[in-house]
Parts: sequence; structure tokens; C-alpha cells
Amino acid sequence: MKIGVYICHCGLNIANVINVDILHSKVEKLEDVAVVRDVQFMCSDAGQEYIIEDIGDNNLDRILVAACSPKLHEQTFRRVIEKAGINPYLLEMVNIREQCSWVHGNNPQMATQKAFDLIKMGLARLKHSNPLDIEKFRINTDVLVIGGGVTGIEASLNLADSGYNVHLIEQEPTIGGKMALINEVFPTNDCSICVLAPKMTEVHNHPNITLLTLSQITEITGNVGNFKIKGVKRPRYVLEDKCKGCVEDCSGVCPVEIPSKFDYGLGKKKAISIPIPQSVPQVAYINSDYCVGCGLCSLACPAEAIDYKQKEEEFIFNAGAIIVSTGYSLFDASRKEEYGYGIYPDVITNMELERLLNASGPTRGRVVVPSSGKVPERVAFIQCVGSRDESVDNPYCSRVCCMASMKNAQLLKERYPQIEIVIHYIDVRASGEMYEEYYTKTQSMGIDFIRGKASQVLMDKQGRPALRFEDTLESEIRQESYDMIVLATGMEAPENSRTITRMLNLSCRADRFYSIAHPKMRPVDSHIDGVFIAGCATGPKDIQSSIAQGCAAAAKVMKLLGSGELEADPLCAVVEKASCVGCGLCEDVCIFGKIRVIDSKAVVDEISCQGCGTCSAACPTDAIDMRHFTDEQIFAQIEAAVESRDEFPLIIGFLCNWCSYSCADLAGVSRIDYSTNIRIIRTMCAGRVDPEFVIKALEGGADGVLVAGCKLGECHYVHANYSAKKRLEALQNVLEETGIDPSRLRLLWISASECEKFAKTVDDFVDNLKNIGPVGHEILEAAD
Repeated sequence: MKIGVYICHCGLNIANVINVDILHSKVEKLEDVAVVRDVQFMCSDAGQEYIIEDIGDNNLDRILVAACSPKLHEQTFRRVIEKAGINPYLLEMVNIREQCSWVHGNNPQMATQKAFDLIKMGLARLKHSNPLDIEKFRINTDVLVIGGGVTGIEASLNLADSGYNVHLIEQEPTIGGKMALINEVFPTNDCSICVLAPKMTEVHNHPNITLLTLSQITEITGNVGNFKIKGVKRPRYVLEDKCKGCVEDCSGVCPVEIPSKFDYGLGKKKAISIPIPQSVPQVAYINSDYCVGCGLCSLACPAEAIDYKQKEEEFIFNAGAIIVSTGYSLFDASRKEEYGYGIYPDVITNMELERLLNASGPTRGRVVVPSSGKVPERVAFIQCVGSRDESVDNPYCSRVCCMASMKNAQLLKERYPQIEIVIHYIDVRASGEMYEEYYTKTQSMGIDFIRGKASQVLMDKQGRPALRFEDTLESEIRQESYDMIVLATGMEAPENSRTITRMLNLSCRADRFYSIAHPKMRPVDSHIDGVFIAGCATGPKDIQSSIAQGCAAAAKVMKLLGSGELEADPLCAVVEKASCVGCGLCEDVCIFGKIRVIDSKAVVDEISCQGCGTCSAACPTDAIDMRHFTDEQIFAQIEAAVESRDEFPLIIGFLCNWCSYSCADLAGVSRIDYSTNIRIIRTMCAGRVDPEFVIKALEGGADGVLVAGCKLGECHYVHANYSAKKRLEALQNVLEETGIDPSRLRLLWISASECEKFAKTVDDFVDNLKNIGPVGHEILEAAD
């Protein structure tokens, strides 16, 4: 084995603290080190050329670069050694800048010693590294889009225009979602259907889009690049290829009148109808829940499009990627009994007002008081109905309700200038392009805003709804009567999304909307490879943001599927079948469902394994290991760290690749000084930390072990850090039972930005270990 070691000065960033000459002389004496160089800037072209030349001249078979964080240049140096003919996974990067020179500037001597220890740990790991091959496989480039609202429409059109075949699945008889029911959209107050309808028609006519309405997904199996989709299309009882969308003939003779679902019960429809005038497809459908089977529509239809014998049709297709755009449900206002919705007819919701304002709505755009049929003289809006409300388990803000109420108030005022309008709000949320101006315009039109919680709707002596409310700016409680009260209901995660959640093994937040991989850096990525989430499926948002996310999800899919093949991640779990007892614990802890027990042996789906390592740490027989970050590599790093300890106490730190390691890097960038006593080992996830690693460290001579992972609930691997927490807290109990102070194992759950907290934790841990003394005597006592 011939290893080349390259020490970067990074100008004076490293060399100003660490004595590179001493470090160089100590490293070149280490076993299997064939070449040692210290270079001003390793990432420069000259630095990279040194590596390539030395590989050729000295037949090096492994490379260690001691420089900055591997998060910056690990891929850079992997490409360099691959160009020189060495497998890219035979590289080790040792972080002597962010996690050494930049945080130990006050102690150059110990910083130099720590840098040497880190290099020794890196060499120990590198000696147990194996070349890994990246397998490529052909994939299906079709795309499934679930949900035909504005987000799904935008994503589908972007993909279809780029040449991808799209299967758009919508459970309603028409696409368009709730935007198709809205009268006008803020902040420009332009006609909603005018801008949406052309896109709806384009979806229907696009040669690359297969549109399935009245359809639901029943099963999704497979993984990224090859999902298998099964579903059912419910019968419309009208032949789509024959219906001309005229409706007058069939609907005109239908004797059954029912509440219009799309007008929220304010208008009536026949049992056979077109949902809205702009429906896509422009085809009638029969509501089988109300149809009496009289046959009159069939007799009246000149196109002979009625087919009462239609059955559910199953469909099956494959897709390489999935976009989930299932939208939202409106809060059921009757759950807030104090507002009288469903009891008092003149208490309506904002969406019902949208339909009254709409020219194609139940009153053809004329706004009337439901009980009297007259134009209202006084109207009150109540904000945050079902939002920012712990009593209905919706503590979050629905973001668009304030703007929606302002828009409808403006439209009412423009149409009926004599109307008095009051908006009762808790806080006005009007952050966005032109939104603040929109708020100001609303006030300038004479629309009043009263800050305070509206508490109850009663009925006054004249039979009008009376609102009891708090006016916090005037410090008084008042009661006013209105002709109409409009409830600004919030958004909730739709019930039908739970089925998709189970089929795709997606995770949800506490507010029941889908969780995304990272709220800032990966806003449309799910935790499942090949599955993207957009629009209100991930939480309340306005139309502009939903459209933007539809475009973003489409772009992500294009990037994923563009080449027609994918690379399997080599950093996956592997099973030693001889050691596997088929207990199924690995299957239970894998949140991604990528490991199954088949014929009493665990089998890993290596193509889509996420590489977190939680299954490996949980395996009671050590039958599962990782291709990279192996048990052997980690044990070697622990041994190297403890064998040359020269200060007390010594802490071995296991930091997850995503948040806690980045947090330690940020401490360096921020020049936050902390104790030199910690030796950090990077793992992909805190869930990878096997209790054996902790025991090995303590038995080997480390005085304490720090395991740091992402904040609970914010793990890159969904809930893997919860598994780590449960496992390691159990280990703390075991340590205590065996006479070892459980505080020698410390757990830390942090975000990447909490660098001061990380540094303070290390310093506090060092102080605590100094108080309880070396670990040696406790290990001996436990052994006795």
C-alpha cells in the first residue's frame, strides 16, 4: 500500500496556526506513507497537478488531502485522482482548517498535535477503504403528476414541452383545482379563469400528456427510475370521445336537482352536468349517488354519448419520477361553532363569496344575502378561522387568507360602493410583491380594519348576525350587527393525501402537510429519491409560489431523468447473509422502506438505499454494514485517535454529515474557539452510530463520546435521529448499570447554524469530564 499525503497551507489560514514543517516531518514517518507534500493551495491547478504527477511517478494507490472541509473539495479531489487512474473512493480528506486551525488559533502547539492526530485517523480509515464502482442503469423517463390544480398543470406543461411523457392524475371530473373556482386573483385582480383556462386546454390537447380525471392511484411500487403505478378511473357514464359538451339537451331533461359541489352548495346542478363552464375535459358526467336511472338523458343526447354500463377501469404504467401536487382542503368552518356557520344562513366562507362574485357562479356574479336575496349593506370578514388556532389543532398561518379577504372586500366595494366593510384581523400578513401596496389600497377604499379576535356570532333582534369582538387598539369589547359575515377559512392537508403518504412512504410535519428534504435548500425534494412535492401539498402558499414550485419540480425531474440513466449510490448498506438471522429489526427502522426480509434474510434495495446506516447500527448480529463509512473504518479511526492521546480528557465526536458536521465547520468559519480535546469522526447520520462504537471508544481510552445529529424532526433522513436517540439513551442506561458514568456519553441535536451551541457543548463536556476523572478506573470496575 502506497499512500500520498498532501498538506495544504491554505495561504496562512492553516499555516499561521499549525506548524506545517513539524506536521510534515511527523507524517512522513508513518507506515505506508510513500509521499508527503505541503502545498500553498491544494485546490489550485498546481496543487492538483502535484497529485496527478505523484500518482504516476510513485505508483500511489491511495491519497489523503489534509486541508479544508470535505464538504468543499471532496468531489474536486475525487475527480483529480480518478483522472489519474485511482478509484475516487480511495481518497480521504482531513479537515485541518475549519475544525482545527480556525478554532484553535489560541493554542498552536495543540492545534498542530490535533492536526497530526486527525491525519493519523484519516490514514487509518483510508487503509480500510475499498474501491467502489458506480453502476449505471437505464430508466423510464415518463413522469407521474398527482393532482391537476395549477401546480400540477404548470409542472405537466413544463415537462411535456420539454419532450417528457406525463401522466396527470386528477380525482375530480375536471382539472383546474381551486384556482378555477376563484373569481379574481390578487394582487392584480385579473380574471382567474382567464389565465388558467388556456393552460387547462393546453394540458388536454398536449400530445405528451395523458390526462386521467375521476381517477385515483391505488398502488405505487418500485423506486426512482422505475416506479410502477396502479390506479382506477371511475366511470363518468358519458363517453369522452362522443360528448360534445353541449349539456343543455341531457341536463335540461334531467329531473334530479342536487347541490352544486363546485359552488359549495350555494347553487344547484342536475345529476348530469358539467362541473363548471370551463371544465377540462369539456365532458358531462353523471353523479351516480343521485342518478335515478330514468334514461331521459340518454334519449335526449344527440351524440349518443350516454353509457350507463361503464365500469371502473384499471390502469397500469411505469414512471421514472413522481410529482405530488395534491393541493389543500379548506377548513370546515362548522368546527368553529361559535361563528354559527351552518346555523345562520348569512354566515358564509370566503370561498363561497368567491362563487357569488364569479360571473359563472350560482348568482351570476350578484352578491346577495342568502336569507333575504338582497345586496348586503354591512359586511364583516373574520380572519384566521381554522388558522393560528390551537383549539382546532392548526397553530400555523395559512398565509393567503388576509390577502383573499382584502381582494374580495375590494371587489365588493367596487361593485357596491355603498357597502360598509370591516375586516376583523389578528395580524395582517401581506408580505410579497405588491402585497403591501394592496393592503394600503384596501384601506384607502374606505374598508375598515379592526384588530382583535372575533369571539362569537349571535343573532340580533332583527334576525341579522351580530358579531361580538375585541378591539385591541381601542381596548374595548363591542358587538355589531351585519347583513353578512364572511369567514376566512384556512388551509388544511387534504384527507386523500394520506393514501399517497402510505404508498410512497412520505413523511408529514406536525401540521399534516408533506415534509420536504430541506425547507430552504431543497424546497421541492421529498426524502424519497425520484419523488418531488410542490404547491400547497407542502403547506399553505399563494398561487404565484405554487406555480413557481411546479416549475421547480419539473426542472428537478428533467435534471434527474435527462440522460435516460441513473447512477446507483455506492454509499449503500450491504448484508452479510451468513450472519443475518432474519429478525426484521432493520426493516422496522428503515424509514425509506429500502430493506426487506425475504426468505429469512435481509435484502437491501441498493439502487435507492439512502445510505444513512440506521439499519447497520440497529442490527444485533452486525450482519449489515455500509460500503463506505464501514464499521472497520470507524473502529480504525477510534483506535488511531486514542493510541496517541496526549491530553486529558479525550473526546471522540461522531458528527452527522449534514447538520452537525456543517455546524462544526461554521464554528471554524466564525472563528469560535473551543477546546482542542475533541477528535471528530464524520458519519452520514447520527443513526449510523452503533453502540459498539461508543463502547470501543471508552474501552480504548477515550474519556467521553459526543454524538451530534440534526435537530429532532429535521433529520436529512426523516426520523433516523430519533432511532439514534432511542438507541443511545438506552446505552446510557446500560453504562450507568455497569458503573460507568452515563454523562460520558453526550447527545446533541443541532441545526447547521448553531455553531456557538456546538462550541459551548464541547467546552462544557470537557469541564464535566475533568470533574469526573479519567474513564480507566470505571472501565476496570465495570469489568470486575
